[in-house]
Amino acid sequence: MFRTPVSNRLHIGFFGKRNTGKSSLINAITNQEIAIVSDIPGTTTDPVYKSMEILPIGPVVLIDTAGIDDEGVLGEERIKKTLKVLRKVDISLIIVEPDTQINEYEEELIKLFNEKKIPYIFVLNKCEIKGNLAREYFNKKKIEYLEISAKEKIGIEKLKNEIIKIAPIAWSPLPLVADLINEKDIVILVCPIDSAMPQGRLILPQVQVLRDILDTNAIAYVVKETELQDCLNLLKTKPKLIITDSQVFEYVKKIIPEDYLLTSFSIVFARHKGDLLTLINGVFTIDKLNDGDEVLIAEACTHHIQPEDIGRVKIPNWLNNYTGKKIKYTFVSGGDFPDDIGKYKLIIICGGCMVNRKEIMFRIEKAKSNNIPITNYGVLIAYLNGILERAIKPFKFQINNIMF
Repeated sequence: MFRTPVSNRLHIGFFGKRNTGKSSLINAITNQEIAIVSDIPGTTTDPVYKSMEILPIGPVVLIDTAGIDDEGVLGEERIKKTLKVLRKVDISLIIVEPDTQINEYEEELIKLFNEKKIPYIFVLNKCEIKGNLAREYFNKKKIEYLEISAKEKIGIEKLKNEIIKIAPIAWSPLPLVADLINEKDIVILVCPIDSAMPQGRLILPQVQVLRDILDTNAIAYVVKETELQDCLNLLKTKPKLIITDSQVFEYVKKIIPEDYLLTSFSIVFARHKGDLLTLINGVFTIDKLNDGDEVLIAEACTHHIQPEDIGRVKIPNWLNNYTGKKIKYTFVSGGDFPDDIGKYKLIIICGGCMVNRKEIMFRIEKAKSNNIPITNYGVLIAYLNGILERAIKPFKFQINNIMF
């Protein structure tokens, strides 16, 4: 990997009315002509994502959004997409002009940011032009704000420093495996190669875990499941941990001695990006499913559907065989996640390697608030293979007062 994955970057959202200079500000912060700038209101339609390395902030994703005062039916759809971005952002900037009449549009944003506990900064752009409506509002409400000019490059460095200052401490996900291993420990990564694998490379979770092992100064062996036994035979030292693709749990568990720690990439990411305990508790719902029950399977990325697709083919087949029930499935991918999830008896999400923790936690919290059980691919597959207890042992936490 030549750059930090999008999922591990600080997500900064730019919000405000049309033509307040959101796109111009992005160009000023990055010192590049990234966003399209026009005097015509409504130039930005769908949210635009740009990954950048901005000093001294570091790796970030800047999200340019449509104006919150967009008009017409199309405008309403643009606003919906703008507000959908709130599921991902770690920090928000509300952009206004000096002569902006601050009203219900901005106040609704403030309400949403407070509800979702998203830190935000009011930015008065175009400070070089006349106008006091915004300043009078801020002074009356005793709201702190920054005066900048994207055009004249005034106050840009101050804004960057303020972003650093308010960035949530916990915006970065939990460790992958660095806290589970020590220097010189041996870790085996089992990476099967099938039709769903990208040509000529490993998938992102495998690469990220491998890098985490190397950063810890531990020793990594990468093998296919068919060479796993050969790898074990060559080792003189017991591996500290074995991490496998969930899809070959059944094959791998027959090879690995019981006293070897074993888990999967998807379970590693369940902890890294989400709430592992909630995902574990949710998997037990499988035994309560009945004919006609609806299950939502939600992937966080989009990809071409393969004949061996894990989300749309393998998991439904495994579930049907395990339960013996006629279950109805709904599939969503990418940023899609239903507003109304009340009809589902279970939600199954992927590991979330392509999105940030905030998006995964949004899905988990939405399920919890609607009392819908939720689990993920790795936890589900481990359970179906009868090795869930073993697969979560490396993480050493309690479930129902039982220490694993």
